[in-house]
Amino acid sequence: MEKFDVTVIGSGPGGYVAAIRCAQLGMKTAIIERYSTLGGTCLNVGCIPSKALLDSSEHYHSAAHTFAEHGIELKDLKVNLGQMIKRKGEVVKQTCDGITFLMKKNKITVFTGHASFANKNTIDIAGANGKKSSIESAKTIIATGSKPSSLPGIAIDKKRIITSTEALNLTEVPKHMIIIGGGVIGLELGSVYARLGAKVSVIEFTDGIIGTMDRALGKELQKVLKKEGFEFYLKHKVTGVVSNGKEVAVTAENDKGEKVEFKGDYCLVAVGRKPYTENLGLDKAGVKMDNRGRIETDDHLQTNISGIYAIGDVVKGAMLAHKAEEEGVFVAETMAGQKPHINYNLIPGVVYTWPEVDAVGYTEEQLKEQGKKYKTGSFPFKASGRARASMDTDGFVKVLADETTDEILGVHMIGPRAADMIAEAVVAMEYRASAEDISRMSHAHPTYTEALKEACLDTTGKRALHI
Repeated sequence: MEKFDVTVIGSGPGGYVAAIRCAQLGMKTAIIERYSTLGGTCLNVGCIPSKALLDSSEHYHSAAHTFAEHGIELKDLKVNLGQMIKRKGEVVKQTCDGITFLMKKNKITVFTGHASFANKNTIDIAGANGKKSSIESAKTIIATGSKPSSLPGIAIDKKRIITSTEALNLTEVPKHMIIIGGGVIGLELGSVYARLGAKVSVIEFTDGIIGTMDRALGKELQKVLKKEGFEFYLKHKVTGVVSNGKEVAVTAENDKGEKVEFKGDYCLVAVGRKPYTENLGLDKAGVKMDNRGRIETDDHLQTNISGIYAIGDVVKGAMLAHKAEEEGVFVAETMAGQKPHINYNLIPGVVYTWPEVDAVGYTEEQLKEQGKKYKTGSFPFKASGRARASMDTDGFVKVLADETTDEILGVHMIGPRAADMIAEAVVAMEYRASAEDISRMSHAHPTYTEALKEACLDTTGKRALHI
């Protein structure tokens, strides 16, 4: 039986990054992936393919709606969805191939098959071809990620009633896509098809979309998406979904108790994700889980069993690829005796619609709940010269700072390239910068990031220069 210092179960962003860092630190490392390609959900059916389609659909939408204003005239513009899907597949393959290369470069042994614990230090691997093997590992990192959730009584047929996985491979642009859930995944994939001409109806149980973010962001995003053809039905509880093979019917109740029915050709169920811990033999290893199916860990991400760790979507916290990556590095370095740290409050969240939405730190609602005294400032992109030049004037930057010390407590953005801009806020907050600090730093002109400086100026005495 082959022996390893550490074995990583799952090759998503958390898993493969953990494996690389373990190998860099001199550990004999193995990684086990149940599918034929590395990269997990993120690279294969999540982050990467969805961003590829978002970019393709954004190009089409711009060509259809803004090119003429820019002085670019086109004739016979049309959607070639097959080519979009093909390009998406090529992007995915290139990215996954890159992970395979990194495994070889770092001398990490890759096993393909379903992993399960036989005991604390023995892992059985069941290959797709029926071949079985076992390895011994001094330490193990569980990084098996998550899978789409559903609602009671809804049967996913993967044809008309679909999850995000099937939505990435449609062969036609829907006439009417009904989305259950107003979170990140539903809105991103809804944006893809709304830009290509689909009518999109979002049914959300709560009273707002992207509910984990500052409410001001959700309100602004809802306003923008309506211009793309979205319809929103908030405070609606879905009671059933049926399909006759060509059409789907979604029944719901609104906040007045009235029954409502929606009919379309596709229903995307996007109500979140749940940890993937099935058939891992956690009971044989003695690993405990909480009442939500997540693996319990301590402050070092070690489970109740010494030497077995868990990271990413299978543990508590936001289900984000970059959060999993940070935890993968954290665990590897902890195993090596180092003293790494993660500030979970400073892990940014992003929605890749257009405009992009992102945030780091506390929301205004959280600060109110804490009774924290704060001040706020904002700056609209319609006042940005760079945004006007690119015709991307929707959105704003909002900054929250401590009323007494001026330390930045939260930054919330909706605007062009906001997903890249948020990194400046993360860096500033890691070093506990004040709003005054950013307002005193030179920002190149014209750039979108000037909006952050202006928002900080607005936070510190309402000194914004361009509003």
